[in-house]
Amino acid sequence: MTAAFEPRVVVFACNWCSYAGADTAGTSRIAHSPGFRVIRTMCSGRVNTTHVLQAFKMGADGVLVSGCHIGDCHYIFGNHWAIKQFDVTKEMLRMIGLEEDRVRLEWVSAAEGPRWASLIDEFVDQITKLGPSPLRDSVEDAEYASGSTGAEVEVTAS
Repeated sequence: MTAAFEPRVVVFACNWCSYAGADTAGTSRIAHSPGFRVIRTMCSGRVNTTHVLQAFKMGADGVLVSGCHIGDCHYIFGNHWAIKQFDVTKEMLRMIGLEEDRVRLEWVSAAEGPRWASLIDEFVDQITKLGPSPLRDSVEDAEYASGSTGAEVEVTAS
């Protein structure tokens, strides 16, 4: 008998808003799916196509990029840059044959713990419906299980 599919979701969360929103959800003990790993970045605008592809290469089934709401970025235009990067990323995924629905860009503030929890549940459900990434077969399960999901890639604001 085969075990139920548990998606591997990587979340790139901006330090100032989204990571703090995740922290708010946790400290408020808001129940949400545990099926994700967070990589803290200084700004969502610093997450580029290479980071997302690296997450897929290392076994992720879905990738969520989350940052400050438009107009609230601590780096002024970081989230505008994130939108441009995300469009390039989606195009690259199309080119290599991955579904666009495996990636998502969202804005979550530090005060939005309930929204964070809801977003995580919704995205994990979405990835569960899509099933395992076609790239997953080419990845050693041990890489993802060891926590090596691309976190060693430095993502900083310049």
